[in-house]
Amino acid sequence: MRLAGVVLLASSLALSAPPLIGLLSAPGAAQSSDGAFRTAEAKTKKGPAKKSPPKETGGGSNANLPLAERVAIQFDLAWTGHYNGLINGEFTEKSAAAVKAFQKDNRFRESGILAVPERALLASASKTRQERVGWQMVDDKATGAQLGLPTKQVPNVSQVRSGTRWSSAQGQVSAETFRIREPGMTLQAVFDQQKKEPPNRKLEVNLVRDDFFILAGMQGLKKFYVRAQIKDLEIRGLTILWDQATEGIMDPVAVVMSSAFAPFPGTGLTALMGSPRRKVEYGTGVIASAGGHILADRQLTDGCNVIQVAGYGDASRIAEDADAGLALLRIYGAGDLAPVAMMHEGSKAPDVTLVGIAEPAAQAGGRAVTTASAKLNGDGLQPPPQLGFSGAAALDAQGRFLGMVALKAPVVASAGAAALPQASVVTVERIRRFLETQSLTPPTGRTGLEAAKNSVVRVICVRR
Repeated sequence: MRLAGVVLLASSLALSAPPLIGLLSAPGAAQSSDGAFRTAEAKTKKGPAKKSPPKETGGGSNANLPLAERVAIQFDLAWTGHYNGLINGEFTEKSAAAVKAFQKDNRFRESGILAVPERALLASASKTRQERVGWQMVDDKATGAQLGLPTKQVPNVSQVRSGTRWSSAQGQVSAETFRIREPGMTLQAVFDQQKKEPPNRKLEVNLVRDDFFILAGMQGLKKFYVRAQIKDLEIRGLTILWDQATEGIMDPVAVVMSSAFAPFPGTGLTALMGSPRRKVEYGTGVIASAGGHILADRQLTDGCNVIQVAGYGDASRIAEDADAGLALLRIYGAGDLAPVAMMHEGSKAPDVTLVGIAEPAAQAGGRAVTTASAKLNGDGLQPPPQLGFSGAAALDAQGRFLGMVALKAPVVASAGAAALPQASVVTVERIRRFLETQSLTPPTGRTGLEAAKNSVVRVICVRR
């Protein structure tokens, strides 16, 4: 039995050649120009010359859209089942055909270019399907990889020997990460082992390159997909298993999961969706010392030509903790800074108050400090706060400092209004450790809402 319609995404780290992917449509696959695999027989079969990609007329060209939007269109078309190729933003014949198929199914003119109402309908249909399966991007702490998961299909989480396993109640669907770092272990050795274990695997695709491999086919009565990549002598991978009875739901989900998997930073959809940063971006900073140290969201301060703290002038970024999402800024000549106390642990209750400064466009009061209520689920915040609250202070019910808000842009944003970023809280414990590595004693200032309001400042990033 063949595993049709599942995309195999290879390393997006490869700089010398575009990533390889393939439809699992036949054994012994060979890559075609649009990223899909075809059989060797089909590859050598003579036929009419290949047609050039269809012209795009009336309303502009897909190729002229920003990369983030092109990727988002492919992403949404994958969710609706119209696209099963590489989600990379390159509009080939395959991508144009997917757009036309969507238009045909919805009785639009088959132009290959989405008009605004059509794009809105596609985004809505994609969102409905994502919500139906509980799609989320998840950071796997066991391996360091990032992956997309249909959380309603795999609600159970458990630690396994070398990674994390997400599964359904009866095991019909599962996704499992693995991490291997052993002396002498090679990618080829892991590839050979995965081909043979478990012994009931029947391969339809087996592909190995210098820094990654892909396997897929049938494992008993389940479909399976394995992808692994090596970097700096460490191998990280993902295995997806799903019953044939669930293929109506899981086949399109597996397509997206294959593209979304990011074994190392700089890979997967997160890297492809690296939307251009705004030239002027606003956030919040938390005063960490009377001597002019400011804690800010590292992502906010990335790529800034100039960083300013409103009311105090230019600031320098002197340190960062990339894993925690923290940046330490320093301003000079300020004599009235009042840090908030960071010496206690705070309550573990879910209700928190966020203290920050919203973007100018989101507030009429200039740089006025505002508050917002949210619930803390693990280290995630719901609902995400408004833009400008990256770096905001998070307080417990007693007004004690719990940590700092870090915002992450969504991996994929559909067309239309900008989606609010995802939000998490960097804990006060992590912040204290970071300050101590910089030879700074965590401040012992006052607690309470008013103290927190006095300890936040607006941070402005200016990019050329």
